[in-house]
Amino acid sequence: MSARNPGISLDLEWVSQVRVNTQAVLRRAQHYQALKVPKERWQAAWLLKAVTFIDLTTLSGDDTPSNVHRLCLKAIQPVRRDLLHKMNVQREEVTTAAVCVYPARVADAVTAIKAANACLPVASVATGFPAGQTPLETRVEEVVQAVADGATEIDIVINRNLALTGQWEALYQELCQFRSACADAHMKTILAVGDLDTFTTVYKASLVSMMAGSDFIKTSTGKEAVNATFPVAIVMARAIRDYYLSTGHRVGFKPAGGIRTAQESLLWLALIKEELGSDWLSPHLFRIGASSLLADIERQIYHHVTGHYASYQELPMA
Repeated sequence: MSARNPGISLDLEWVSQVRVNTQAVLRRAQHYQALKVPKERWQAAWLLKAVTFIDLTTLSGDDTPSNVHRLCLKAIQPVRRDLLHKMNVQREEVTTAAVCVYPARVADAVTAIKAANACLPVASVATGFPAGQTPLETRVEEVVQAVADGATEIDIVINRNLALTGQWEALYQELCQFRSACADAHMKTILAVGDLDTFTTVYKASLVSMMAGSDFIKTSTGKEAVNATFPVAIVMARAIRDYYLSTGHRVGFKPAGGIRTAQESLLWLALIKEELGSDWLSPHLFRIGASSLLADIERQIYHHVTGHYASYQELPMA
């Protein structure tokens, strides 16, 4: 992952001056929704690139060491070797960006990746995911324990109450504590945009998160009624761009929740390229949080290589 964002002192004047033009955001979102995706070999190449941005995720109540082990093996070899061979791609060139699990499963993921003699980041959700409604001391300790167990990326959730009530100083201080608890691990901050009331609140929460040292800002937990959408992504991407122009620090972006099809993933890549530039089309600065997306991408690649669609039973499970 890229160099960490060192953060800056909280600039309440900057935060207070934020106003987002909702209609302009919605018009811009329609532009992306209407884009045509590339076809044939160009589509296959972009889909392989999309695979390298995925944080392959399992966040279920019935997660066990065995299905985390299976997830890690799929992340290491996300596309069948024979398909990659026919596309003249080396298998080592294509892995997912990371795996993402609950804190209690971090050690299982680290063990599985080491046993496979692979090198892949393990991300852990934390801080009372998904609601963030546990005591601050407990949320901080959860981060510390996940890092101790081997997580190199921590996906923390913000206290939505503080954002909804405009308590930006308090939110900044909490995030700084999480940043400190992460130590050398990178911090991805989940805004849970489906719980926030306006685009202006989303932009302000993005700014405060970056000021507090977040290395990524992330749309959603995947547990809210509304998750990653183009309008919210535009608002967050503009905040990232403004922060970069003001401070010189690049912060990554991670949409998560509801991204299930290969075609959707290509539209997300187009949005990032247009809003933030080609520099952001790297796993260091762009991730997609998903559990079922990879299966559809692999199915589309299978179609490109063979000329027909595989049933899901023909492809290795994640």
